Order: sequence, then C-alpha cells, then structure tokens
Amino acid sequence: MKKTVLCSALLAAFCLSAKAQAAPVQAVPSFAQEAEELARLPGGGWLTLDKHGLRLFDAAGQEQDRIAVRAKQLDTRLDGNQVLAVFLEADTQRPLPVTVDVQAGKLRKLPPFPVPTFSVEASCLYRDAQQLDHLFLIGKDGQAEQWVMQGEQRSLVRKLALPPHAKHCRVDDGAQRLLVSESNMGVWAYDAESEGVGKREVVALRKPYGQLDGGAGALAVLPGGVAVLDGKAEKLHLFAYQANKWTALPPQAVALNVRKGDSQLALDKDSMLLRGKNGWQARPLKWAGQAKAVPAVAIIAPQAQTAPMARQGDAADDPAIWLSRNPADARILGTNKKQGLLVYDLRGKQTQLLEVGRLNNVDVRQNIQLDGSKVDLAVATQRDDNSMMLFTINASGEVAEAGRFPTGLKSIYGMCLYQPASGGVEAFLNDKDGTFQQYKIEMSGLSGGKFSATLLRSFKVATQPEGCVADDANARLFLGEETRGIWTTSADAAKPDALTMVLPVGQHLTADVEGMAIYRKPGGAPNTGYLIVSSQGDSSYVVLDAQAPYKVRGRFTVGFNLPAGIDGTSETDGLDVTSANLGGAYAQGMLVIQDGYKRLPDGPQNFKYVAWGEVAKALGLE
Repeated sequence: MKKTVLCSALLAAFCLSAKAQAAPVQAVPSFAQEAEELARLPGGGWLTLDKHGLRLFDAAGQEQDRIAVRAKQLDTRLDGNQVLAVFLEADTQRPLPVTVDVQAGKLRKLPPFPVPTFSVEASCLYRDAQQLDHLFLIGKDGQAEQWVMQGEQRSLVRKLALPPHAKHCRVDDGAQRLLVSESNMGVWAYDAESEGVGKREVVALRKPYGQLDGGAGALAVLPGGVAVLDGKAEKLHLFAYQANKWTALPPQAVALNVRKGDSQLALDKDSMLLRGKNGWQARPLKWAGQAKAVPAVAIIAPQAQTAPMARQGDAADDPAIWLSRNPADARILGTNKKQGLLVYDLRGKQTQLLEVGRLNNVDVRQNIQLDGSKVDLAVATQRDDNSMMLFTINASGEVAEAGRFPTGLKSIYGMCLYQPASGGVEAFLNDKDGTFQQYKIEMSGLSGGKFSATLLRSFKVATQPEGCVADDANARLFLGEETRGIWTTSADAAKPDALTMVLPVGQHLTADVEGMAIYRKPGGAPNTGYLIVSSQGDSSYVVLDAQAPYKVRGRFTVGFNLPAGIDGTSETDGLDVTSANLGGAYAQGMLVIQDGYKRLPDGPQNFKYVAWGEVAKALGLE
C-alpha cells in the first residue's frame, strides 16, 4: 500500500514522508553516515563530527581537512562561503570555534573559549542583529551562560537559569529566540537577546500536559517554527509560531530505533536529516512557514559607561548633564532610587554621592538669573516624602543640597525644569495619578539667600506619566503618558493651552513612554531641534522633530561596544542630551541613557554615554 504524505490543510505548513512524493531527496552520502552530528555546506560539501574529529568534505566526498579531537555539540552559522562552527571538546568541555573556508577547503582554529566552570550538556550559537556571534552553554543542573565573541575576544554576557536535563538547544536568529529541549519535560522558548529580563514560553510538553510521548529530544529551527524529536525518538513533532502562539502540527512517525536521547536532527535545503541506529536518513521537507525577523533598526555603540550603582535591582533612573567652562570637566548627575544622587565625570568615574534618599527624576539648568546673581541648579523628585529637592552646582561641578519643598502629591514621580525667556526657572512635577504641578523657584537675599517655591498651576493627564522635557526656546512642555504616548502643552503658566497628542503609542513608540530630552543644534533657530524619547517596551529610542508636525526621523537601539567591554541598553527609564562640544567622540554632543540591565558581565544598573554624532549619522540627521 502506498504511504501518503501527511499534511495539515489548516496550517499548510509542513509535509514529511518516508518516501518522496515529489522531487527525489539526495540521500546522506556514505562517508557522512558515521557522523554523530553534521552540517551541509554551501556548494554541496559537508562538515561532520565523529570519533575521528571535525572533518570537512567537498561535494564529491573527498576529505579536504580535519581537526582530530573528541568532540560533541556542533553548531554552525553561514556567512557567504565562510562558515563559523563551534563544538565542545569532549574531555575539557571547552568550546572551540573554527572557521570553515569552503572554497579553499580549509579548517582554521580560532582562539577557544575558557573552560566552563560547570558540566555542559548543550550548546548552541546565536547571531544577533549587530552580527555578533554568541554561544549559549547549558549545564545538566540548569546553570547556563551566554558568551559573545569578536575577533580573539571572548566575553561573558550574562548567566541564566534554564531547565535541568537540557540535552539540546538551538536559536532562531531572526526571532531572537532560544529554544531549549528539556529531555524529561518538553521544549521552552526564551529571549536570546541578553538585554532585558526576558521571558519564557512553552513550546511543547510531554503527556499528559502536551503532545510529546517521552519528553523532548533534538531540535531543528524552521522558518517560523521548530522540529522536535520525541524523547523516545519514534516521532517528529512540528510546531509553528503563528499569531503569537505555538501551534502543534500533526506529528510524523520516524521509527529511528535508537535509545532515548541518541537521535539527532539537521536540515539540508528541502530535506530533514535524522540520525538513528542505522545512520542518517533524509526525508523530503516542505515548509511554508514564514521566518520572523526583528524590524531593522539602527544600532549605536556606546562610548563609555558609568560605574555601577551601589545598590542591586531597579536603582538607576534618570540622568542630567551639567556643562563646565572646560568641556572636559562636564558632569553627569544620576539618580539612585535606593540611595540618592550620584555625580560622574565624562569617563564614567563617580565623583560624588549625596545620600539624600529615594530620588527619581533629576534635571539641570544653568546660568539662572535669581535675585541679581547667576546660579546653576539641579532639581529632583524625592519619593520618601513626596518633596521637590534643590541642589546647587558650583563652577567645579560640585553638587550640594540647597532646599527641600513639600508638594502635597501622594506619589511623586517625574519632573523637568523650564527656563523662561524672561528669566528665572520653573519646575514641572508629576504624580503617578496623572497630576502635574508647575512651580516657580526663587531666591531672596532678604531671607539669607534661601530658595523658595511657589505653585503656579496644576493640570492632569488620564493615566500615569513620568518623563517630561521643556523646550525653553519655544515655551513648550512635552510629557509622556506611559501607556498612551507623547503630549505637548504650553510651558507658560500664564498662557495655558490644551494638551495635544504628538506621537501615540503604536508604530514607532512602545509603552512605556519614559525619558525625554531635546537636542538643540548649536546656533540653530528656535524652531529647530529634535525630541528624543525612550520607548521602554522595545528598548529603543525615537527621534522626532521638536516642532509641529513632529515628523519622526527614525529609531535606534544601543548595542555592544565589545572592545571597550560595554553592553547595550534596555528598558531605559531616563535620558538626557546636549549639543555642546565635549571633545573627542562627543564633538557633536552627548546622549546619556539609563540602562535597565547591565551585562558583560551581569551587574548593578548604570548609565551609558553615546556620541550624538553617531546617532545623527545613523539616522541621516542634519
């Protein structure tokens, strides 16, 4: 009786049969049958891993090169005619990367990774959007690490806690998804991107919780899905990722007749390669699933970073930039929500710590005319007592507490300063309930040079706000309603106007809407400038015109600077920018960004310094 092809009409995604029903499938050649793991190469050649080591064959079956080693856990990435392969040395479990020159028929060893500190059961490669190659190492007890490589550099990115008894893993680069096969339970999907806390999804579980008979075995990534060998190696299970969920297709019988966990999977163009007791089998494959690709966004490397916070967890929040007469002596003020106010130099070295309690947002204005003299001020929101705190900054960049004013707010949150053209300085404060207050800050010699704060007006948005920035030149206030978008209104308390939506959450902006700053080109007209906003939900930054019609100029993310040992940024709360020439990489200005998760390696939160010139170049800004 003729065996029919099993296909899902509903999903129209996959067909697999023991006998080809369409074009014949090229069988796995005899010289590759002894391989425990293998990969098909461009031009028809093969890379195999067997008891003799890593071996390179051309399309005719001629062995071209080999590396004699006892090894396991082969994974590869293609880049034209160059292939990166990584495997584990069996005795030491040290990961060994190799480049495969397909045209020359040569294998070249690269500097190895350090010997792991735990017993590795599974390893797999990941190539990120920055085109950096990462390696995941997973131990039997669930210990796991993510490493990144560039040239001869091998750096630990982060540590992870993954399922125990993981025998296999693979990464879908386009979807930035790490797939882990837990032998006695099932398959899990994790974020492969190191920034952010990540998430975990169930792909498949063993019966009675799911479709697998004996847990999960080997994996193979398919466009928009994954193939999973059953732990008993009698079935191949197919899963498509559709409409933001995993959908099981009808399983296919494979009858490999091997011991539990001994099977392997590989892909070869339109074929699925399966390894069992009698070697490798090739089965025809028709897969119509669509690969998911993360939208292309400019990636900017940071130039420097501050020393980590002295407190773990969600501590760093908002930065502000203070400029010195000597550009190299500029200072970065940063809040620590568990400690107080920190001050850094342009190298990221901490120069001051003011332990004044749980500060949230901070802003700076300079050369403020108050009571016949000029003063530089920083203002921050204090969450312990819902007050507004004032700090003076002297010519050397030294910060000192100068006043604390009650606000009557119940849960004070964000703030920003406004310097009217008429002189003086004002502060906008907000509450988690949506309330905004606008204060005028004054100083009187009659009261011994003490500061005072007078409430000018109050208004409210519907839901929780935080970030805001005042456009001093145009007397406009931009504010973020975290789940709805960016609004603007008059910054002049005597000339209030209705809130106008600038950019809603949607195509360009992902909730929460967080930090905001305005880049004013040196010598530029008042009606020019860019508004930079933290799109916290997708760890990106949106740049748009700071004047109507508020055209979006582009988006970018902050990635690795591996030579400097600096990771990217994620889940950013606050940011600040200046167009001042601070020298060197910051000749066109500097952007300072709070980083929600420090990597390379894991550590307390900090702030990253980005050269504005790199942002302008990437987005084609004037």
